[in-house]
Formats: sequence, C-alpha cells, structure tokens
Amino acid sequence: MRNDLELLLKLQVIDYDLGELERSKDYLPDMMENLNREIEDAKQKVVDTAGALEAARMARKKLELEIQSREAELQKYQQQMMSIKTNREYDALVAEIDNIKTAVSTAETELLQNMEKVDQMEKDIVTWREKEASVVDNNQKQLQVLQEKMDSIGDKVAEKKQSRKEVIQDISKPIMSTYERVRKGRGGRAVVVVKKRACSACFKALTPKKIQDIKKGNQVLTCDYCGCLLYWDDEESL
Repeated sequence: MRNDLELLLKLQVIDYDLGELERSKDYLPDMMENLNREIEDAKQKVVDTAGALEAARMARKKLELEIQSREAELQKYQQQMMSIKTNREYDALVAEIDNIKTAVSTAETELLQNMEKVDQMEKDIVTWREKEASVVDNNQKQLQVLQEKMDSIGDKVAEKKQSRKEVIQDISKPIMSTYERVRKGRGGRAVVVVKKRACSACFKALTPKKIQDIKKGNQVLTCDYCGCLLYWDDEESL
C-alpha cells in the first residue's frame, strides 16, 4: 500500500500541474491583452501630445500673424493722425487706436502663455516618446515569453496526461475511485500528510489507533471528517 500512496502523491502533483496549465489558458491571454493595451496607450499618449503640440504651434502662428496685422493697422492709423482736421475725426481715430492697442496687448499675453505651453509640451513629448520606447521594449519581451508559454501549453498538457495515464494504471481501482471523488470534492487536494497527529486538510485530531495504522502503511486510510487520503511523513508528521 505504500506504493499506492507514493503513486497517489505523484499523481496529485501531475493533476496540480495539469490544473495550472488549464488555468494558464485563461490568464495568459489576459496578461498579453493587458501588455498590448499598455503599448497602445503609450503610443496613443504620444499621438495625442503631438497633436496638441501641433495645434498649439498653429495657434502661436495665428497669434503672431494677428499681432503683425494689428501693428500694421496701428501704424497706418498713427500716420493718419498727421492729416486729421476735426476733433470728431481725432476722437474716432484715437478710440480705434486704443482698441487696436488693447487687442495687441491681449494677443501678446495669449502668445506668451502659448509659448510657455509649447515649451512644456515639447518637453512632455520627449518624455512620452521615451516612455513609449521603454514600454514597447519591455512589454514585447514579456509578450514573447508569454507567447512561448502559450505555444507550449498543448505539448505540456499532452505530456502530463501521458504521465497520468502511466501512473493510474498501477493504482488499484478502489483507491483510484476514492482519490478522484475526494479530489473533485476538495478542489484538487486529495492526499494530505498527518501533522501533529491531525489531518492537515481539516485539522481534526486522529485517534492513536488510526495514527498507528497510517504509520504502518499497510492500507490507504482516509480522514473520518473530510475524506482526504492520509499518509505519514517522519519529518512532517510529528
């Protein structure tokens, strides 16, 4: 029966590995999707910042042209001051000149703010491009590793299933039936070690007689409380 326990422990490891491989079919694609999303987000940030920078530069050019146009108007009106003949014309021209000066002042303030904004955005675009390059480099390396894992899952599952088949054929059917029943009921863990004279799955104390029988290893015994198959290990069980 010790041989059965050894085979059951080996089988349990194989089943755990199979479970991990099956779970990896779900979480690996999610991980890859997240990495790809990070790459796209980093690229989009560069595109958005570059677009905003271009718009700001166009706005600066527009303001510069507006100021040039207003200053040309101002110069024209100031020249007209020399030929004014009436107070009414003088007052009207002064009002127009004041309006132009106000418009120029406002445009110059906006231009200054725009220049500061462009300077900051030019620094930002460098930062975002560096981050994009770093994210793309790091994530593509991770994606390559994850893709290799994805590609190898099928082969690994096949290998584990073959190993499982070989182990199962040497385990008696009644014990195998008990193992499968407990494994399904407890989410994969069916064979557990005795620890401090108790079942390490449910922590219920075992009777002295049961402990002696488990120690002997003449038969595969189960916990009376949770049904797990029990084994003794001199290093862990004391």
